[in-house]
Amino acid sequence: MFELRLMCPEDRVETLSDALDALDALSVSVEDADAQTDAEQALFGEPGMPPPKDGWQRSRVIALFADQAMAVEASQLLQAQDFFEGCQVLGMAAVQEQDWVRLTQSQFSPVEITPEFWIVPTWHEPPAQARQVIRLDPGLAFGTGTHPTTRMCLRWVARNPGQPEVLDYGCGSGILAIGAAKFGARQVVAVDIDEAAVQSTVLNADANGVHLLAGLPDKAAGQFNLVLANILATPLKVLAPLLCAHVKPGGHLVLAGILARQAEELKAAYAPYCALSVSDEEDGWILMTARF
Repeated sequence: MFELRLMCPEDRVETLSDALDALDALSVSVEDADAQTDAEQALFGEPGMPPPKDGWQRSRVIALFADQAMAVEASQLLQAQDFFEGCQVLGMAAVQEQDWVRLTQSQFSPVEITPEFWIVPTWHEPPAQARQVIRLDPGLAFGTGTHPTTRMCLRWVARNPGQPEVLDYGCGSGILAIGAAKFGARQVVAVDIDEAAVQSTVLNADANGVHLLAGLPDKAAGQFNLVLANILATPLKVLAPLLCAHVKPGGHLVLAGILARQAEELKAAYAPYCALSVSDEEDGWILMTARF
């Protein structure tokens, strides 16, 4: 396989990507050409929403082709087009064949939640000190234990075991729901708007030998002793009345996916229902909790 690397301004990214697709590129990716420099631009949208822009001011476009001849032909054809003005070919190179399975596995090691609680991929043995283990491999759904928001939620669960009824709202891989079940929850409901996440949760629960009910959000009925939601600040604000309505009197609400600078926004959004406070912080992310 051969990689063709191009540079283009923001307003040509979509046109160039479509042209590469029409030229039978196996894949097309777009990167910030100024990444890891002072000129780097953050370009993130909320889940389910379109990104704020199609590309960066200086976008590096990388296309993968089956062979060198196709990459050369694509380069020549693109340079002859009017829309290529302002763009440039950075180069092309052979892509070395790799064992992608082993390469992916090498990037995921056991993750410590507490000294005795670990998330362990199936190709690793649990550490000797591990007394509680969740077996979880990277998949289509968010939640492998590597992100600070996931770790903070699981630490809270480990330090507050035995919650009888638990709702994991926006379950992703099901990692929080599985953690709650392993720490004594009798009834666990895990819901997500993404059917792939629901399927992932069911498979991961089975692999860990825990029982839970997984489904779309309409499966979340009634009240729970613990409601977990590791999403992002904007949907958490929108969901405030719904999430709070699911918490039993005396129960706990645990929210994550929140940047430290967003704490006051969340407190204001939840003020009509509860008093949120910051109970943990890691790498610029915070865990916010409330007791009802």
